[in-house]
Amino acid sequence: MDDKTLQSLRTAYAASPDNTKLLLVLAGELLDRGSLDDVRSLMEHADLAGSDAEDRRAGGEIWLGADRPEQTLELATDEAPETLLLQARAHHALGDNSRARQAYRRAVELNPTLEDAELAERLSSKIREIAPADGRPRLRVISKDDTVADEASHLLVPDPEPVDFSHVGGLDTIKKQIHKKIILPFQRPSLFQRFRKRIGGGILLYGPPGCGKTLLARATAGECKATFYNVAISDVLDMYIGESEHKLHALFEKARTTIPAVLFFDELEALGGKRQYNREATSSKLVSQFLSEMDGFSQNNSGVLVLGATNVPWAVDSAFRRPGRFDRVLFVPPPDRPARKRILEILLTDRPVDKRINLDELARVSSGFSGADLENLVEAAADAAIEASIELGQETEIANDHMRQAAREVRPTTLEWLTTARNYARYANEAGHYDEVLDFLKRHGKA
Repeated sequence: MDDKTLQSLRTAYAASPDNTKLLLVLAGELLDRGSLDDVRSLMEHADLAGSDAEDRRAGGEIWLGADRPEQTLELATDEAPETLLLQARAHHALGDNSRARQAYRRAVELNPTLEDAELAERLSSKIREIAPADGRPRLRVISKDDTVADEASHLLVPDPEPVDFSHVGGLDTIKKQIHKKIILPFQRPSLFQRFRKRIGGGILLYGPPGCGKTLLARATAGECKATFYNVAISDVLDMYIGESEHKLHALFEKARTTIPAVLFFDELEALGGKRQYNREATSSKLVSQFLSEMDGFSQNNSGVLVLGATNVPWAVDSAFRRPGRFDRVLFVPPPDRPARKRILEILLTDRPVDKRINLDELARVSSGFSGADLENLVEAAADAAIEASIELGQETEIANDHMRQAAREVRPTTLEWLTTARNYARYANEAGHYDEVLDFLKRHGKA
């Protein structure tokens, strides 16, 4: 709008001061020009309280743009989602993030299309003033709110479908170790306490990707009748300094209040990588916080089992292996032939399968396959059966031909990991950490 048109607009409004629409157009143009004093002067002489909701909301937007969020809240009084979003922005401008978050959540619940990722991020932050001791000017630091119990409850969602060892194909030796060292203490707490044996502790599972470490962790929780919490990396890592440590502490505190509980950290190396290789001090602090939570002076983790899983155990900080932390380290190898057959049986359950299918043959030709590889094989066979069903116009069961064809197409993914692990087991095994890997390689002729 040019100056001449703006002047005509002023003249028209002077002649019709009760014209609300004209007022809002004029105020909006002045706001776009950055004439905040003119906007405030114009709006102060306007009476929008009796206007319709849309005009009040437009007036509230103008007041907010003119740095007067108090007047915005006086106009934004209805419960329309757009008005609630305006309330959230006004409360945020006033520094009241608690009310701002409440209004924002109600607005998005009523109208999900109003979701604003940038506003949501700002609402999860707070401004703190820091007064240096030497009398220098006070600093205003923007940081995320401290993690509280409510946020931890949101992050830690118990496993909705508990599983047990019957859902895990093979790994019988590991199941026996877990039953003896982990499950029995949970089932017979009085007996173990009599011998001053604590319940809980830490177990680190390592092995090739896709071999059932996560499923084994869930099954362990199911056997213990404990609440299983799957902690994702994104639940802990935070861009703001110090907040990752706060989140990790809150997650452990939540688990301590719901014992017996199992905390499962997948891809542990992302949170507990070797500190000597971390160039950033924040990463080292997170590792130190993790170690403190597991076996710190003031922490009581009785009844809390911490399970970690990693494909690269050589990248995990060695301090985690100290007794009292991950003092039990278990190698989860690729499944052997009986285990592969059992896994295929589980994967084919509830699917239309030809009864003449030869699982023994499939288990034999799938050497080196992980559980994930076998799942990929079954999925490929199912795709072939679906394609055949469409061509024939009737349902076709998964047959031997489909499975054999899938076995020829799918390649095992464990070989690369075993090659890398063999080098560590040969040349970096001073403490005998990888003896189980060497035994496995010797039994299968890969050493």
